[in-house]
Amino acid sequence: MPAHIAARRATREDEVEDLRALLLDHADAKAGTPAEIAALAEAVAVASLGDNHLWQDLQFASRAELTALMRRWFPALVAKNQADMKWKKFLYKQLCERAEVFVCKSPSCAVCTDHAKCFGPEDGP
Repeated sequence: MPAHIAARRATREDEVEDLRALLLDHADAKAGTPAEIAALAEAVAVASLGDNHLWQDLQFASRAELTALMRRWFPALVAKNQADMKWKKFLYKQLCERAEVFVCKSPSCAVCTDHAKCFGPEDGP
C-alpha cells in the first residue's frame, strides 16, 4: 500500500469499514471464497481513499475493467447503478443513503482531471 494511502487510512478507518461493509453486503457469495470476497472488498475500500478515479487507484487500464470486476463480485451494486455513475462517487452515495444523510461528503477527488464530469448534472433518471 502506498504511504500516502496508508496515512489516509489511519485517519479514515471508519470510512474503509463502511465501504467494506457495503461491498460485502452486496457481494455474490458464488463469485469466490469468503476470503477472496473479503480481500477484494478490502482492496476496493482502501483504493477509494485515493485521489483519482477508482479504476485508476486500483491500477486498472480502464473503467470497463472495474465495471467487469464489480459485475462479477458485487452484482447487486451494479444493478443499483442504473445511471452509470462513476464508481467511487456511486459507492459514497450508497453510504450516504444507508446512513440517511442528505448532504453527502465527496470522495477523495482533489486532483481529478474529470471533476466537471463527476460533479456536473447526472445523466439518466
